[in-house]
Amino acid sequence: MVMIVGVIVLIAANIIVLSISNRRYQSYGPGRIAISLIAPFQEAVSRSIRFVKDIWVHYFFLVETATENDNYKKALSHAVERNNLYKELKLSNIRLRSLLDFQKTITDKVISAEVIGKDPSPWFKTIMINKGKDDGVKKGAAVVIPEGIVGQVAEVSAHNSKVLLIIDHNSAVDALVQRSRARGIIKGGFADRCVFKYVLRKKGIAVGDTVVSSGLDGVFLKGLPVGQVSGVVKPNSGIFQEVTVTPCVDFEKLEEVLVVLNPKKHKFQSEQ
Repeated sequence: MVMIVGVIVLIAANIIVLSISNRRYQSYGPGRIAISLIAPFQEAVSRSIRFVKDIWVHYFFLVETATENDNYKKALSHAVERNNLYKELKLSNIRLRSLLDFQKTITDKVISAEVIGKDPSPWFKTIMINKGKDDGVKKGAAVVIPEGIVGQVAEVSAHNSKVLLIIDHNSAVDALVQRSRARGIIKGGFADRCVFKYVLRKKGIAVGDTVVSSGLDGVFLKGLPVGQVSGVVKPNSGIFQEVTVTPCVDFEKLEEVLVVLNPKKHKFQSEQ
């Protein structure tokens, strides 16, 4: 409002000065006095107008810069998203290649499946996969990955199956120590570990030994990795020693698995 009034006053003053200056027969004194009085005010108003103009120009410049900045951020976000997608596809390709290479070493017929869910209960260690009866999956089928044994199919529907992991307390895998050939049963323990039960006290077992499937349960092929011995306790009495095994499989990172479609024995372990 002040600027508008100033502009109006400036215009009025200019008109007065011009009218005074254009009077041919009027003395030059009043004109000069009017100009000297009006000039400072005119200069102040002009500077104010230029200041406001500069602010207005800078405002539009900042708005344009902010818009460009938003566009750059969106482009960067899309680039990061595409990069993450590329990384996921690359990792998935590596996992699938590993499964394919491992599949070539298995004589039985197998099918790949994707993990689509996990049991949220702390009491049960199971996963859901996206293959079922219509794909040839049967109850009791072995589930494996290149790193080792995952578990056994416990329930089957038309298009999905529930897999009991070897870290579940209901699971059981006949296994042996690769170095000393000491034999026992791998069962689910605690904190995603397993216990190697019924291992004779006289058998030699050391921390770091590799435990593999024995093939005697008729479910898992002989020689599949189960885990590494992480603890050995030999009681003063009794015929068995207490052995803890850390599985080779990282169950928190399971995404794809292989299901053996023609196991020799279609009986679920916990029902024995």
